[in-house]
Order: sequence, then structure tokens, then C-alpha cells
Amino acid sequence: MRGQTMSDGAQPFPAHTVHVYEASALRVRRGVNLRDAIAEAAACEPGDVYRLDPAARAWRMLLRPAADRQPHAAIAEGSEIGAPGERVDLVSLFTLMTEDGERLELLFARHAASGAGIALPLSPITPGADYTLLAATEDFGDMRIADVVCVSFGAGTMVTLPGGSQRPIESLAPGDQVLTRDHGPQPVRWIGRSTMRANGAFAPVVITAGTLGNAGDLVVSPHHRVFLYQRGVHRVGGVAEILVQAKHLVDGEAVVRREGGFVDYYSLVFDRHEIIYAEGIPAESLMVNEATTGHLPPDLAEEIRARFPGLNQHQHFGTEAGRELLDEAARAALLARYRQG
Repeated sequence: MRGQTMSDGAQPFPAHTVHVYEASALRVRRGVNLRDAIAEAAACEPGDVYRLDPAARAWRMLLRPAADRQPHAAIAEGSEIGAPGERVDLVSLFTLMTEDGERLELLFARHAASGAGIALPLSPITPGADYTLLAATEDFGDMRIADVVCVSFGAGTMVTLPGGSQRPIESLAPGDQVLTRDHGPQPVRWIGRSTMRANGAFAPVVITAGTLGNAGDLVVSPHHRVFLYQRGVHRVGGVAEILVQAKHLVDGEAVVRREGGFVDYYSLVFDRHEIIYAEGIPAESLMVNEATTGHLPPDLAEEIRARFPGLNQHQHFGTEAGRELLDEAARAALLARYRQG
């Protein structure tokens, strides 16, 4: 993704698309503040259980981040709520947990013109599901609205080319040929880059060398999916081929979250949703459709739409194994099987 810094006289930051809910749609269903909507950190109580109204609508909001790295932004043209130029302030950052132990970070923001509260989840939130509040803070560090856009591989990731040679992902350019699992050599059509603080929802997952047969550590964003082939009778999901989000593989030993500092993330786009080889591990490319381009800055989204008419890439075949399949025992068995292989 294009850099987020600019010099005097340069064009303003590009707007970013986020999907938000009215804060009134996320309320306590069990706990101290029963029936209260999510609000400022000081008004919320850890341990309370929140639920998003199943009828709640996700609103598309375009925000132009502040150039001074402050926790506020201006609404940009094309938003479904608010008017261009109106200010949105980041007020609080929440950490919640699902019943099966998955964490969700969520921003509470306020629309300055109306005073309305806005809930901005940093990863998908499930309407009707219960989320227990673990922590709430008003300390954002240097988080900006731009930081809600996260892409795939960490800088330094070695990508396999036709013929078996490897190159760091940051040295690739559109037009370069990359080896894919199913369609042989394919040209890279677009490369995205984003630099963000490696904290919370943006802390990368590190799959340490040897864990999945990888020669070096593979660093990816938490929601990035790796492709695993399972042999034998006992298979997670009952199928041979599965896609697994990196965060679901975290065991605190062989696969860990790396907190602190900053991380450069890169994504690759091809004509199709492909499986490529990163540090020797099969992993997905960025899948181009409205769901993915909706989270990119408008100028980059328009560039992708021009290159990929129809935005109709479909997910590579393979079952996605979620947390409900990868419990502690299943995850341990899967990782052990790869180490033995």
C-alpha cells in the first residue's frame, strides 16, 4: 500500500473505507451495565458481556486520517453516514473475547457534528454472539484510522519464483512471475504495502522455522490464511486440504504473536485467488472482490477495479478451518504432524 507520510504541499492522505455500527447496536446483555450501549472506556465495566444486535446494519464510512498522527479523522466523500469534512474522534479502544476464546479489538469513536457514538471493529464481529469485555483504554499510542487496513506478508518474506529461486517480497514488482500451486508461473498484477504498529489486532503472527516445513520464520498478518495438506485418516475438518488463518495456529511456542514496534505488511494480487509459496509454505494471495477492496484507500481500490473488471475472484478450493475445529488438541496434532513430516 502506498506510504502514509507526506511533505509540505503534497496531496492530503487518501481516505480509507471502514465499516462501522451505531454504538447503540452493541449493548450489555449480562453484567453490571445491563442493557447499556458501549461508550467511553470510563463508563464500561470489564466482565460485562456485549452482544451486537442481529438486525444492526454495517455502515460504510470513508475517513481521511489526520496528518499529525492524532486519533481523529475527517469524513470523506462517499460515506454512507456523516458529511464530508466532519470530524470523527477516536475515544476508546476495547479488547473483548468470544465464548471460544477469540479476541476482538474494537474502537469506540464519536461523530463530532452529531455527538453519536460509533463502534468500529478491527476484525469481523458476529451479530448475536456474546463478547466479554476484557479491557478498555483511552491510550491509543500512535494508532491512526489508516491502521485499520492490514495486509498479508511481513517484509523479508521469501517468495518462490518459477524455477525454485526465491526473492524477498519487497523486491517484487508488478509483472514479475511467481510460482503458484495450481497454475504454474503467474504474473503479479498489483502489490500493496502498509506500515503499522505491531500491537493488538495488528501484531503479526510468526510461524517459526521448521514448524510447517519452512526454512525461515514466516511472518504474516493474523487473518492471513495458509494452505495445509493433510495425509492420513485423522484430518481436521475431515478433508485433505484446508485454509487456516494464522492466528488460529498460535500455540505460544512454535507459532507466536510478535508484539512491539512496527511491521511492514505486503500483499500480492494475481488474476485469480492463488496459493503461492512463502518461506516454502503454501499461502493465499489477496482475494480481489468488493469485500477486500472495500478496505483499501479509494485510489488504490479504483486501480484494482480497473485492473480486475468484475471483482469476481473466488476463494481457492479448500475448507477453511476456524477456531471451532482447531481446538488445542487438534492444533497440537496438526503442527506435530507437519514437524514429523
